[in-house]
Amino acid sequence: MYGFSLTYSGTLEQAVAAATEALAAEGFGILTQIDVDQTLRSKIGVEVRPYKILGACNPSLAHRALEADPDIGLLLPCNVVVREEADGRITVAFMDPEAVLALTDNPTVSALSREVRERLQRVQTVLSAKDAA
Repeated sequence: MYGFSLTYSGTLEQAVAAATEALAAEGFGILTQIDVDQTLRSKIGVEVRPYKILGACNPSLAHRALEADPDIGLLLPCNVVVREEADGRITVAFMDPEAVLALTDNPTVSALSREVRERLQRVQTVLSAKDAA
């Protein structure tokens, strides 16, 4: 599998805010925020449920990856998806960096992907705990 996820019981906006805050605590900033539903509506007239893609980046980890493999930027940033399901629940899904960065056979990148995955799993844990509170 190329990702892992959780169900968030708040609103989409609350999930985006909580994810952004938890990512920041792990050193990630949001480089991009793609509003997929709005883009599809404006570009091709298709209505879909709310769907956001957050392009998360930890600058020091990205720098280490770029030092190990200059082409690794093709696989960055770490995407986090926040989407509304048909039943109204909110899913927060994380790209699995170990799965994605396995496309390179560079051992330095492989070790780095484990570190990034651990950080993203901590974000998942924080969001789950906030949601349960």
